[in-house]
Amino acid sequence: MQDISAQILADLRDTDRDRYLACLLAPADKQRSLAALYAFNAEIARIRDLVHEPIPGEIRMQWWRDLIGNDAASGEGHPLAEALLQCIREHRLPVSVLQNMIDARIFDLYDDPMEDRSALEGYAGETASALIQLSSLVLDPQNAAKSAEAAGHAGVAQTVAGLLMLLPLHLRRGQVFLPAELLRATGLDRETLVAGKDSDGIGRAIRAFSGFGRDHLAKARAQMAAISPPNFAAFVPLALAEPIFDRAEAAGAGLLKAPIRPAQWLRQWWMWRAARRRRF
Repeated sequence: MQDISAQILADLRDTDRDRYLACLLAPADKQRSLAALYAFNAEIARIRDLVHEPIPGEIRMQWWRDLIGNDAASGEGHPLAEALLQCIREHRLPVSVLQNMIDARIFDLYDDPMEDRSALEGYAGETASALIQLSSLVLDPQNAAKSAEAAGHAGVAQTVAGLLMLLPLHLRRGQVFLPAELLRATGLDRETLVAGKDSDGIGRAIRAFSGFGRDHLAKARAQMAAISPPNFAAFVPLALAEPIFDRAEAAGAGLLKAPIRPAQWLRQWWMWRAARRRRF
């Protein structure tokens, strides 16, 4: 299992560098389980990039759903599956939450509209927020429930920051995560945003979307006292959200042409500082 853990960490370094770094900032005895969770999240999040049609993507997701729902499954021959199943059993993680995470990711395979803010909050709740809460069950299960509200808001803020960074990629393939109600409020529609021609409107939409993320970040910060010291490691990646909001708002429509992802050394520094201060 030690060899498998090393492989999972190496793969995570390639598929989700930020959570890889956050994993290394967690207690050493928890890193193996966190790496399995984070690598699983990265795996289902990148399925859209690995398939050309939605159906093969759904088949991949169903494979994961069946695997974790099978009490007798071993995952033998699939290092990530083995590591994930061990993590689930060792920490008694709720399988239904992981299955909901898979189901939510089916949205990624299609180009359906995100209708409103509530829909995005639901999507983030079943993906990023759920991952934070599952990580808390690994780190400090006795106190995990106390930080559930913080995890909910943190996941939305984290999702918004990630979507802002990935906005150019998503628009190139005709995928729009910005809520349709937000687009309408800023004078845009899906087609105008994908075409990228209304710079003023796109700038307004980006700033409004960033503001939505900031609201949830503020609410997560208001709940920071409820996060136990061991569970703070699950929230460390949230340290990247505010700098990304700052860059997105400054870039406006220019975000579509110039990447706003901060340099790796900066991201690493922000997360290290957050872990040390226990503030995001």
